[in-house]
Amino acid sequence: MSDAPDSLIPYDEIVQEALRAVVGRVLGEVAAGGGMLPGTHHFYITFKTGAPGVDIPQRLRERFPDEMTIVLQNKFWDLKVEEDQFSVGLSFNQIPSTLVIPFSAITAFVDPAVDFGLQFQAVVDDEAEPVEPAENDSPEQADTPAVERTEDGSNVVTVDFGKKK
Repeated sequence: MSDAPDSLIPYDEIVQEALRAVVGRVLGEVAAGGGMLPGTHHFYITFKTGAPGVDIPQRLRERFPDEMTIVLQNKFWDLKVEEDQFSVGLSFNQIPSTLVIPFSAITAFVDPAVDFGLQFQAVVDDEAEPVEPAENDSPEQADTPAVERTEDGSNVVTVDFGKKK
């Protein structure tokens, strides 16, 4: 056990905010490039559906009451990135939908093409439940989301600032 005092500086919040800014910058570059992903890049983005500012169709909120993962790969449109959120058009069971997702709601961002991933502390729950992919209409969605790729030597960054007592 460590007898280190609790920090009065919120390092965990500062780091989480900075890593979410990475997601914003990556999505912003894709949007600035006309919404086309370069090469084989594609993204799995997991977010809390009940987080403040999340705007998704009610049918999706009912199906994914806690968390969902979307895939940005071949069939998405109108990607718009703002300072604190992004919006994107996706199709779910052939029904076009627009999703608005604040960066603060994101719990994971993965680009399996280059084994890169970021995982964020869940703001609401201490105990994570398995996440069912959102099944947006993407031809390669059968691949399982690579949100938990820490054992294969990939570049997943997990930040956990649990207090030691």
